[in-house]
Amino acid sequence: MTVVPDGWMLYTPHDIAGLAKDALVIGPFGSNLKTSDYRDEGVPLIFVKDIRAEDFSRPRAYVSTAKAAELEAHQVLPGDILITKMGDPPGDVALYDSDVPGIITADCIRLRPTAGFDRKYLVHSLRTPNARRQIDAITTGAAQKKVSLDRFRTRLHISAPPLAEQKRIAAVLDQVDTLRAKRREAINLLDDLAQAIFLDMFGNPVANEKKWPVHAFGEVCETRLGKMLDASQQTGMNARPYLRNANVQWFHIDTTDLLEMDFSEADRITYGLAPGDVLICEGGEPGRAAVWRGEISDCYFQKALHRARPRRGSANPEYIAWLLRMFSILGGLSDHISTATIAHLTGAKLKKLPIPTPPVLMQEKFARRIKQVEAAKQRHSIHLAVLDEIFVSLQQRAFSGTLWDHDGGADAA
Repeated sequence: MTVVPDGWMLYTPHDIAGLAKDALVIGPFGSNLKTSDYRDEGVPLIFVKDIRAEDFSRPRAYVSTAKAAELEAHQVLPGDILITKMGDPPGDVALYDSDVPGIITADCIRLRPTAGFDRKYLVHSLRTPNARRQIDAITTGAAQKKVSLDRFRTRLHISAPPLAEQKRIAAVLDQVDTLRAKRREAINLLDDLAQAIFLDMFGNPVANEKKWPVHAFGEVCETRLGKMLDASQQTGMNARPYLRNANVQWFHIDTTDLLEMDFSEADRITYGLAPGDVLICEGGEPGRAAVWRGEISDCYFQKALHRARPRRGSANPEYIAWLLRMFSILGGLSDHISTATIAHLTGAKLKKLPIPTPPVLMQEKFARRIKQVEAAKQRHSIHLAVLDEIFVSLQQRAFSGTLWDHDGGADAA
């Protein structure tokens, strides 16, 4: 049950939308908006992905002005609140900040509040853990989770103080949220910088613009697949942690949820990891890679991964990981991934993969520059984590009615 601070009231989306029939609507049914109606220009369409990304600056599709007029009941105006009604889970929220009116598509909810509510306050409120729990409770479906407009309209409860207090709360949360967004933007820009450094030094590796010598991957790296998981052979006597596909992300290895299986003494020699090894996903997102830096001791790897160990004097692990990333972006892996069933990069095809091999001293220079970029990203990530903690604290206080200290200022302590 939602606890309401003194002086606050409890509202449903139906209350917030008021009496106007088109103040709370979903996107048009499929028969009313088909892909054949999409155009390359006109009135922008808003999709679930746009709401999740909170980015309406690059429309994915448009409809003609005549079609938009037919769908006027589903129009989105600047300041409208958009919520996803389908997803895993539904309930992502964004404020429509584009100056250009649009049309919502299926699986989107549009809420246009009455004058007694601050829109930014409502967005923050709909993002609280309490609101997410309520949306989860009214969500149905297994393969496709969704919440109906009727359930959303009447079974979700939002507590709100008077309008002036709503504005004060939203202003404080916006300040911290803006700082968080700037940190995330800085991290994204550093990712772009790393790609730019690679392309500046080595050119497009797929086209091999700079005419570097080309070698088979197996000539510059010793490779092997990890150990097959055989449940019938597990005794627990030699249990050791191992990496699987999910643990290897681009340039990062997550060791927070490692599983264990038996690795005999011989297995530990065969499947051991050493700092500088490159772990490469065989399936899932074939080619996804990260450098092992000895994050934990006594760790091994499963068959879903390749271990590439650069040969001394031939390749640098950072270069190899970034080369695979650029191959993935630019299509350099497509001819080497088997897609008969599930997409995967076999050991044989990885060994034969032709790769440009600049001088190793140049690769090492690249690695040093990337290390500087990663250090800057780490600093921003640490600051972002602190801001996240501050935001959560402020959010908890804001919606429990205890945000202000005795002087009337916001207190995040």
